Amino acid sequence: MFRSEYADVPAVELPIHEAVLGRAAEFGDTPALIDGTDGTTLSYEQLDRFHRRVAAGLAEAGVRKGDVLALHSPNTVAFPTAFYAATRAGASVTTVHPLATPEEFAKQLEDCAARWIVTVSPLLPAARRAAELAGGVQEIFVCDSAPGHRSLIDMLGSTAPEPRVAIDPVEDVAALPYSSGTTGIPKGVMLTHRQIATNLAQLEPAIPSGPGDRILAVLPFFHIYGLTALMNAPLRVGATVVVLPRFDLETFLAAIQNHRITGLYVAPPIVLALAKHPLVAEYDLSSLEHIVSAAAPLDAGLAAACSQRLALPPVGQAYGMTELSPGTHVVPLGAMADAPPGTVGKLIAGTEMRIVSLDDPDKDLGVGESGEILIRGPQVMKGYLGRPDATAAMIDADGWLHTGDVGHVDADGWLFVVDRVKELIKYKGFQVAPAELEALLLTHPGIADAAVIGHYNDEGNEVPHAFVVRQPSAPELTEGDVMMYVAERVAPYKRVRRVTFIDGVPRAASGKILRRELRTPKESA
Repeated sequence: MFRSEYADVPAVELPIHEAVLGRAAEFGDTPALIDGTDGTTLSYEQLDRFHRRVAAGLAEAGVRKGDVLALHSPNTVAFPTAFYAATRAGASVTTVHPLATPEEFAKQLEDCAARWIVTVSPLLPAARRAAELAGGVQEIFVCDSAPGHRSLIDMLGSTAPEPRVAIDPVEDVAALPYSSGTTGIPKGVMLTHRQIATNLAQLEPAIPSGPGDRILAVLPFFHIYGLTALMNAPLRVGATVVVLPRFDLETFLAAIQNHRITGLYVAPPIVLALAKHPLVAEYDLSSLEHIVSAAAPLDAGLAAACSQRLALPPVGQAYGMTELSPGTHVVPLGAMADAPPGTVGKLIAGTEMRIVSLDDPDKDLGVGESGEILIRGPQVMKGYLGRPDATAAMIDADGWLHTGDVGHVDADGWLFVVDRVKELIKYKGFQVAPAELEALLLTHPGIADAAVIGHYNDEGNEVPHAFVVRQPSAPELTEGDVMMYVAERVAPYKRVRRVTFIDGVPRAASGKILRRELRTPKESA
């Protein structure tokens, strides 16, 4: 068993709005949220006051403890207000992908029995249709304004009393994000107030922050990574969050330059852009002090190229999953220069880990041996909503959560994630990690992006199949070129046996490759 080097932190027995905004009065006029496109700014005093007034408005409208409120919005400065207002009113918040189809949205609403929706006017048609399909939705509110819908802006003038709801941080669910569904049907992940709040306290010793730090929120708040790293964590300590509704490289670079951003929390596609895109050279990014990448594997060579180009300490990585609130590992800010390339970090405070054999799950492995990563700690989810069997399959009787990720630990406690158990390609008994081949493909100057899946050939063998996005400067790149490039650099069993050129690699908002979208029906079977 592997244990954290950090001292344990006491469980945070507070509602999430108190855990995050409890020091708002202390930070006062410090900017809490800035719209990175139009400059709209909310101070900590305003954020605290506004979320309390909106909570009163929601309670007056009928929101009660135990209700589920669906928050359906891109990143805006209103998103945190809506989130904390809903939890203060006693609701659990299920966050919804703003680009979800009405049918996808309806399935989520139905699954969690949501009674309320908060959205933005451009997304109203999808929200209305989803509510019709699901049934059970009592009212749709908007963050901005729209005819026929109550607005959170109007609620700021509410004279209703602030709701006084008895919240049990141990049992009551604060957030109900849905797992990405890359390996199955999306499931509601029940995260209690204590689990989310404690995970923030666990992360702080390794990733300290405070007033004066300026964090750019470009990854979506609706995803647990964005909700924690870009919203809850910085707002808990008085940092300033500059909010962007989506990733556009020029807008992103301009925001770093104009708002003097000090910290970036991103996914690998953004690291790739920072390392390779010519536009980066046109902006002053000298305010940056660190970059942390998570949500998907990041190649060590790509991380080094990014940090070298920006004259920064090496890009650090972090590891976790929605079911873990989400963090378990991170490269500490103070150790980025010393961390071995490719590591996703060390165990954060109060967290335990086992590495178990893929062939014998009862067999624990030691330093340097690769197996499935198991995690135990106060951040482990309460369970999957309405799916006790799926919960039991994920969390064993001793409280160990089986991540489905394969990794190993070195003698100094650094974790290296090899791949997903279910994504490993078995070629004639040899295990091939798609992430390893993807990282290699990205070193080719003619390749802009790549994904690898297992493909069954005519002989019934599973072989690596690469989906490749050409650089605009390399239209002549052929399947043979790609296969030869890989063959010259890997063991024979790891060679790519098939190449398909595509316009873009399908990814979740978190940056994870959606391999299921690359599979034919036969390959998905």
